[in-house]
Amino acid sequence: MTKFLVRRFFASLVVIFGVVTLVFFILRSVPGDPVESILGEQALEVDKEAMRECLNLHEPLWRQYLLFWQDVLDLTFGELCEEPGVTVAERLIENIPATFELAVAAMIFALLIGLPLGIIAAMKPYSWVDNTSAVVSLMGISIPNFWLGPMLLILFSLTLQVLPNPGAQVTGLTALILPAVTLGTAMSAKLMRMTRSSMLEVLNREYIRTAKAKGVSTLQLVIKHALRNALIPVVTIIGLQFGALLTGAIIVEKIFARPGVGTMLLDGIEARNYLIVQGCVLFISFTYVVVNLVTDLVYGFVDPRIRYD
Repeated sequence: MTKFLVRRFFASLVVIFGVVTLVFFILRSVPGDPVESILGEQALEVDKEAMRECLNLHEPLWRQYLLFWQDVLDLTFGELCEEPGVTVAERLIENIPATFELAVAAMIFALLIGLPLGIIAAMKPYSWVDNTSAVVSLMGISIPNFWLGPMLLILFSLTLQVLPNPGAQVTGLTALILPAVTLGTAMSAKLMRMTRSSMLEVLNREYIRTAKAKGVSTLQLVIKHALRNALIPVVTIIGLQFGALLTGAIIVEKIFARPGVGTMLLDGIEARNYLIVQGCVLFISFTYVVVNLVTDLVYGFVDPRIRYD
């Protein structure tokens, strides 16, 4: 298990190095002067020069790259020029809980909907239950967040008035329901189809038929014998999609006027603030890497053959 952990850890470091390098060069390849985007064309030259110095744009590119790595390694991601003494990391820490809360709520919704329906569809393949779940999952995958969110707002907040609208400044569980459903719908659909496909493959294996012949109950057959062996591809989807939830939260947070990393990123893009955009993109990318690493480790516990191979 130790060798398995070490291999995955060093592979993650290589990915992080690539992500940091790509973020740096892609942002600096965007045409235009970021200083003018931040301060405006009418700003004084002395202010423009101070901003350019704060962003290290007066340095050669290789020097900017080293200074960027310095900010990444000390986990501050740089100090904000418009707020001296405040780092990007501090801003992220303020916004991460709201985004994480939304992602976890969306994940719980997806698991509660996707796993049971996928198992039921696999237990009754090609029945009306299976066909209905296929139609529902297709709709869930096809409907984009930027359409589903406003439709849910119109229905539940404006028409039925059973849930608060984004402008009501309501917090807590009721304000989290619509964003979580909007963000988790596509994932629940993917999870449903993957669970159904994986369970169906496992249920057709010989040891399952042997267990049935021995009189093992249906519940024990599904939970103890089939589900764990069907979890590998399901765990893959859960791990990858949790990172995608953080990315999808960018749109959902804007629709529902929620604070979070997504809103912070969009504000940074609008102002073309290098430091904010870099920090948000790196946070989302690092989250992907960490989630993938954790997913690999879960593989090792779910199926011991993986860590031994």
